[in-house]
Amino acid sequence: MPAKQERRLRVGVLGAGQIAQAAHFEACTKAVNADLHAICDVADDLRERMAITHGAAKTYDDYDRMLADPDIEAVIIATADAFHVPASLRALEAGKHVLCEKPVGVTVEECLDLREAVEKAGKIFQVGHMKRFDAGLQAAKAFIADEMGEMIALKAWYCDSTHRYAMTDAVQPLIVTSANAKKPSANPKADLRRYYMLAHGCHLIDTARYFGGDIVSVQARLSERAGIWCWFVDAEFASGTLGHLDLTVQVRMDWHEGFQIYGEKGSVLGKTYNPWYYKTSEVDIFREAEGATHRVLGADGHFYRRQVEGFARTILDGAPMEGAGIDDGLASVRAMVAIARSVASGKAVALADVEGGV
Repeated sequence: MPAKQERRLRVGVLGAGQIAQAAHFEACTKAVNADLHAICDVADDLRERMAITHGAAKTYDDYDRMLADPDIEAVIIATADAFHVPASLRALEAGKHVLCEKPVGVTVEECLDLREAVEKAGKIFQVGHMKRFDAGLQAAKAFIADEMGEMIALKAWYCDSTHRYAMTDAVQPLIVTSANAKKPSANPKADLRRYYMLAHGCHLIDTARYFGGDIVSVQARLSERAGIWCWFVDAEFASGTLGHLDLTVQVRMDWHEGFQIYGEKGSVLGKTYNPWYYKTSEVDIFREAEGATHRVLGADGHFYRRQVEGFARTILDGAPMEGAGIDDGLASVRAMVAIARSVASGKAVALADVEGGV
């Protein structure tokens, strides 16, 4: 790994559960411009074990005590979805920069409150849509912005697989659990339609917005058969681009994620791998003027580390934010709510009109 820089962002991670163990702890320890300064979790056994494993300088069993630590400059919120907004608000009030796991919230209203708090605090707030740090997607984004001309249509799909855990268990670290871990009052997986949309749909929507810009309305259909949840969504982009999104859980095949983009001066075809492989998407960029296709290798596929480094660059160096901001997070939640409303009504739903949660 590259040597650490002299000036590094001191990060405290809230939550020592699965996403922190599989992604955020290692991302902080490997980042050239950040350090894992502290871990906060109410489960003593889990917190102390993670601190020893990952070398955190400090540990806290109380979030407010961690936020009061003047050495901590930023926090990563790696908790259950229901805690994202309350934890973000407290961090902003304490004067900390925030990288919050996706989805940023579970209702439109709490996301609006959070946006107001972000604007008032004047701190960097980034949502953990780590796919924006996939070198293949970044190459596609640059081509779209600089060379492709008008975007005509975008198709994107995110299809989780029945074989997913047999594959990820082989490459992820052993996830340590604790009976003392803090859990939401309601089981998030009690309603799988809602859970799958929040857990997976937000990735699909953010990828579509990353390439195509703002989505203004959606018309969605949902099939729930044979233990498969399948959403087909026609999306209207503000630019006039036609969009079609496919969210399916769980397909009877390998993990199946990617996109096709048709433009005025070229096209893009992308295949994205299960994120725990840390393998950059295979993105073929076709330039009409050349009659040839180009693919970036993207040897560095550690999206979570790259995400932390981008977050730190924005804070330490004033670099433009490469990740998703609060407006992106809010737009993703609005889109998920609009899809749910469209499924229920059978009609197109404008994102600007939605209220409540999925």
